[in-house]
Amino acid sequence: MNHPTVALFDVDGTLITSGGAGARAWAHAFDQLYGVPADIDSHSEAGETDPVVARSTFRGALGREPSEPELARLFGAYLYRLSDEVASSPGYRVLDGVVECLTSLSVAGVLLGITSGAMEGAARVKLSRGDLNRFFVLGGYGSDSPDRTELTKAAIAKASMLHGHDVSATHVFVVGDTPRDVQAARAAGAVSVGVASGRYSVDELTAAGADHVLASLTDPFPEPR
Repeated sequence: MNHPTVALFDVDGTLITSGGAGARAWAHAFDQLYGVPADIDSHSEAGETDPVVARSTFRGALGREPSEPELARLFGAYLYRLSDEVASSPGYRVLDGVVECLTSLSVAGVLLGITSGAMEGAARVKLSRGDLNRFFVLGGYGSDSPDRTELTKAAIAKASMLHGHDVSATHVFVVGDTPRDVQAARAAGAVSVGVASGRYSVDELTAAGADHVLASLTDPFPEPR
């Protein structure tokens, strides 16, 4: 079987579901710092990065832009609470086929990484409960850029650095469950793999332009063309 050189995975909805831990941690941070209710789902969309979510929710809840110290405090309060929320979340689970897929790719010599809109600390917290951090060598995160395309490019650059040469884009597969993941992969010149394990269906990910679409990671992983 022919394998990609690099496979980069989104976290929420692709590898795990946190059972709403992230939303509860954001809500707690806003309540603790400002005494206001804040529902990120009302101010953001699936696949947006943490910096975008934080700013848009701040504007929606408080009616103004955050200052730099306010944003730093908000990120800190969110991350601090997230650890407890993930640890205690009854809805947390590693999604079907994830461990088997990652193990198979790793054994085959594929360099594994993360492309997540979450800040690096948040992504690692979410992966930790499922013991998934052990699979991932590198990553591009919302703390690298608020733009998904740029954070995807950052992950590809790290993979190229580790290999000691530029990695061919046709051998970098970016796996995610939202159209934003698909669009970022394509804009970064990589191969997009949609996985319908989140809120978007196979048909919706196909319509978004994914090069490959899986029903879940129990499906055979696609090969480079």
